[in-house]
Amino acid sequence: MKTIINTKYIKNLAFAALALVSVMAVAQEEEEEKKFEFSGTVDAYYRANFNGLNKEVPVLGIGGEQVGTFLPTAPGTSFANDPGFALGMANLIASYEGDKVGFVADLVFGPRGEDAVFGSPFGSPNIVNQLYVYWNVSESTTLTFGNFNTFLGYEVISPASNFNYSTSYMFSYGPFSHAGLKADFDLGNEWSAMLAILNPTDFTDINPFGELSFGAQLGYSGQYLNFLFGKQGFNEVFDGTGLVDTDVSSLFQVDFTGGFDVSEDFFLGINATYQDTDGVGFYGAALYPQYTTSENFAIGLRGEYFAAMEGFGNVAGIGADADGDANVIAVTLTANAKVGDLTIIPEIRLDSASEDVFLNSDLELNGSLGSFLLAAVYSF
Repeated sequence: MKTIINTKYIKNLAFAALALVSVMAVAQEEEEEKKFEFSGTVDAYYRANFNGLNKEVPVLGIGGEQVGTFLPTAPGTSFANDPGFALGMANLIASYEGDKVGFVADLVFGPRGEDAVFGSPFGSPNIVNQLYVYWNVSESTTLTFGNFNTFLGYEVISPASNFNYSTSYMFSYGPFSHAGLKADFDLGNEWSAMLAILNPTDFTDINPFGELSFGAQLGYSGQYLNFLFGKQGFNEVFDGTGLVDTDVSSLFQVDFTGGFDVSEDFFLGINATYQDTDGVGFYGAALYPQYTTSENFAIGLRGEYFAAMEGFGNVAGIGADADGDANVIAVTLTANAKVGDLTIIPEIRLDSASEDVFLNSDLELNGSLGSFLLAAVYSF
């Protein structure tokens, strides 16, 4: 009888140990799954102008050969500017979060991705959006080293993280990404700060100029004041006999990004920025009111004023007057309708510039452009 009891005891003990090992294995597996994540997006869109040229028109010379092309009209902003049915990008993000250290590898494929990493063709396949490692030095300090998206501005490269599918002028002509070392500090009581040493803006593979830029951020309760300063070009050139100083000026940009929950369903985003390089640059402001009607539908507006100085408007696609100045008001009405992990984004946009820069279907220039866009963004 005693032997039988001991045998049952041993069996029960073995069963309990086996169950404990199984639970620990599952828990360990779940813990490992939480540390490593794979996510991303896929997006496509359709775009058409109401009063602009929607197709390419070849230009023929005297002999009948093609000597040029009138291109479709689009707002002078980044991404989502192709006519008809067009592609956005595939965004694949792998990340690992350890107790103290981790990494993010963010790859992009497609037209939007190629435009986003335009400054990084040196020795890379031009698909790296972000690639960085980080170290949580303490509970209040994190060091990040590598290539990361910019800390300036309200909008970002990923279409899943923006409410509007098309982008603003301020985002389009500000920095997209940086390479360098930054330190983020949690100062307590909802205050935060960041300091960074960086390559020139958007040169994330190498530093061709031999110059460093510097970034800083001060944040409080979701409101951020951002700064960027540094030379963005060659300070010396070789004229055949020796090195000559080019006296390249430093870029300075100050940017405010924030937002407020006006009510449970109504959010108001804000962005204002000023960028100057020896008198050449831009400034502007935008409001982003967004109203959520249900967990699957929201509607929002982006109203932006953007002004260019000393001919920068020609770069921004809004022209320039005799003094080299120009401005544009862009109003974008956007809806977000969610179907599971898919977001359908219809959008109506009106750009009104101070100069005649938009080509209509009669090949005439005018100062305004109305357009419609329908996008689909899948997140996983």
